[in-house]
Amino acid sequence: MPKQRWVEISVGGFMLLGILALVFMALKVSGLTMNADRNSFQVEAYFGDIGGLKPRSKVTLAGVTVGRVAAIELDEEWFEARVVLEMNSSLQGKLSKDTAAAIQTAGLLGDNYISLTPGIEDEMLGPGDTLRDTQSALILEQLINQFITNSSRD
Repeated sequence: MPKQRWVEISVGGFMLLGILALVFMALKVSGLTMNADRNSFQVEAYFGDIGGLKPRSKVTLAGVTVGRVAAIELDEEWFEARVVLEMNSSLQGKLSKDTAAAIQTAGLLGDNYISLTPGIEDEMLGPGDTLRDTQSALILEQLINQFITNSSRD
């Protein structure tokens, strides 16, 4: 094989590896996967205000990521946000049904995520169950507005 041909094949192979590496890194950074996560179960929670919560936001327990937000939709009967949480299967049967879910913000202006606090009830959470104890997002603009309104009354 001529040397010129070998150089062209080598450069093409190197470019292909580079493109594959970029695709892999993009998937890792975005949190997307090529296959469906079979090691998970879903529960749902209803919130009055989700703030900036988005699909694929993380779900944490004691600061450790244990799942993600799979879907967000409006419950047109009660006008609340229905949030579907995809949880690691290792938690199935270990969290009680009175587990609390709160929408938190990472830092002052960071992304929103859901933080879980375990309950004490004997009955355990399973696939398709609903978390009843929820706390909506704390909206910074609303807090500032309340502060300004209350201080102008004094």
